[in-house]
Amino acid sequence: MKKRYENLGGVQTSKSFSELRKWHQERKAKRKDLSVQIPMAETREVEVIQANRTKSSITWIGHASFLIQMNGLNILTDPVLAKRMGVQKRLTNPGLSFSELPEIDVVFISHGHYDHLDFGTIKKLKGAPTFYVPIGLRSAFIRRGYYKVVEANWWDQFECTSLTFSFVPAQHWTKRTLTDTNTSHWGGWIIHDSHKDNRTLYFVGDTGYFNGFSEIAARFNLDIVLMPIGAYEPEWFMESSHINPEDAIKAFLELRGKTFIPMHYGAYRLADDTGPEALKRLLHEWERIGIESDKLKVLAIGETYWL
Repeated sequence: MKKRYENLGGVQTSKSFSELRKWHQERKAKRKDLSVQIPMAETREVEVIQANRTKSSITWIGHASFLIQMNGLNILTDPVLAKRMGVQKRLTNPGLSFSELPEIDVVFISHGHYDHLDFGTIKKLKGAPTFYVPIGLRSAFIRRGYYKVVEANWWDQFECTSLTFSFVPAQHWTKRTLTDTNTSHWGGWIIHDSHKDNRTLYFVGDTGYFNGFSEIAARFNLDIVLMPIGAYEPEWFMESSHINPEDAIKAFLELRGKTFIPMHYGAYRLADDTGPEALKRLLHEWERIGIESDKLKVLAIGETYWL
């Protein structure tokens, strides 16, 4: 029998058929404006990042996909550049195309949901990356001919050149087929550069709000937090597995991070909220609390943030 993974404290994210039906009935009654989407970058630095092997940068490709350049490594998080996901058409184009991406050295996967792990995208990547994946996912890569795969359980650490990679908890779930619910784990990835900049970047992955943020803060001094803010509506249905913008800020404050970069909004309609709605709520709560404006860095799709 396959192992089934759980959240901290045994928090359940599964929903009943009646709850699913209630959500779909609510969705039918809602009218959402999908004609307005979050913006693409007016200028993109494609040639610069393709040649870059010395400076640190973060480029938002869209959803949970980032190109992170640190210590000469090109790192991708949850690479999904597909124009469609199942029956859904992507709402916003990826910020970098396959031809615009440099050769990739490392790929981080947060979990196995299709909007975070797309083998069609992986097949088209340049380079010969090492894949760092949650425990339980390695076999899915091996079956497809990818052998440079490192599995991780929560709190595992790995050394790669001058960087340290750590896999940390999230509150979520996963499923790719009818029978594999939670047979692989889920979490976030922390990249720590102890040699050059002493900078720590936390890719949160996909999560609901949970008390694990405090434990992560106790173990790591975080500089940059790539935090999800979308796919939260209706909150009575989504809150255990998708954090809303207000709780994302609450989590950021608990993490004691220095820079908040929002993600996981605007590319796919996974729930009933829209990308502009998620961003508006985030900006409103940021101002209401009175956090310094320079701690929030909202990237346009395809924009590069130089560290």
